[in-house]
Amino acid sequence: MVDPKRTRYLAGTEGAPPVPPPGGYHGARRTAAPVAAPLVSTAEAPAEKQQANAIGWAALLAAILFALTLLGALLAGATGLIYGVTMLTLQLVVVGVVVAALFTARGRALGASALIIALMLNVATVGAASALQTSASGSYSGQKTAEQKHEGAFPGVKDRSSSEILAQPSLEEVREQSDATLAEIRRRLSDRFGYTWTEVGPEDLRPERNGYGGESMLVQYISVPWATNEPVQDYERKLDVMEVIDEVVTERGMYGMYSFNDPSSSLDSTILQKFYGSSDPRTQHTWEWYTDNYPDPLRFYAVIHDLSNDPAGELRAEREADSAKTGEPLEGLQIYFLAPELLSEADVEEFEERLQEYPGS
Repeated sequence: MVDPKRTRYLAGTEGAPPVPPPGGYHGARRTAAPVAAPLVSTAEAPAEKQQANAIGWAALLAAILFALTLLGALLAGATGLIYGVTMLTLQLVVVGVVVAALFTARGRALGASALIIALMLNVATVGAASALQTSASGSYSGQKTAEQKHEGAFPGVKDRSSSEILAQPSLEEVREQSDATLAEIRRRLSDRFGYTWTEVGPEDLRPERNGYGGESMLVQYISVPWATNEPVQDYERKLDVMEVIDEVVTERGMYGMYSFNDPSSSLDSTILQKFYGSSDPRTQHTWEWYTDNYPDPLRFYAVIHDLSNDPAGELRAEREADSAKTGEPLEGLQIYFLAPELLSEADVEEFEERLQEYPGS
């Protein structure tokens, strides 16, 4: 046993650290026990609200004002103003403010709202709606000068003299001539081949543009189209049919018939293949013949659809769609007249009066 006077180790405590001497080691300091941090209830500490900064409000206000300006221009039909340099510049400014707000923590929420408004109402979307509205209503005069408005009311057609318009056959004369010619063609083909006929649709009159952004007093005339109820499929029969038609139109002062679908035409073989199904008239699903009475405006078309030469069914699908709209036969011969820029006899007096505002026309 170790002498207790020479050491302070206790028996049976091997490995334990030595007991400090009375009063502790020289120079040692006591360390205060750590004190736990006070617990704070989250329920008693309301979260501080982040207030949006000025740039966020500025972005939202700018987007709203810009959207209201666009809507005002839309209601006024001012398509030119919407697509103007000023409006595009303002939109860039609004976009810049919105982007700046999105990059600030306190303005991000308002910036996001401004972005939504800018995406819904901008020059592209509102301008497109305004253009459609203007096109549908014909209200193009909002941004025109007085001179442009005056030109837009020109009753004739640009680069065409009024004397030429007044000297040509009237709408009524062209209608009478085309109706008589179509009736004679139908009569001869019925007598020779026994064809019966269906009136495909009504006569069509379409206003002609005057070349200055407005409508003239002239119209494009499309006669009542007629179609055979019977198909015309045999190659020799097609030639015979066109020969009868050629006799009728030449008797009435028109030129001989011209075949667009024939290889002797100026059309390339790839074009013939695309429009008529083949470059060989014997296997073509469509024949298209034409003539006119230039310098008079009358133009005549004779078209034969032959589904027996349509193995792929492409023509049939097109013809079925047309038949569903007009009730016309799927195949056979169709004949009609077209004449552009005609003046009605009932409009001659007004036409001449309005021309007095345009010296030299």
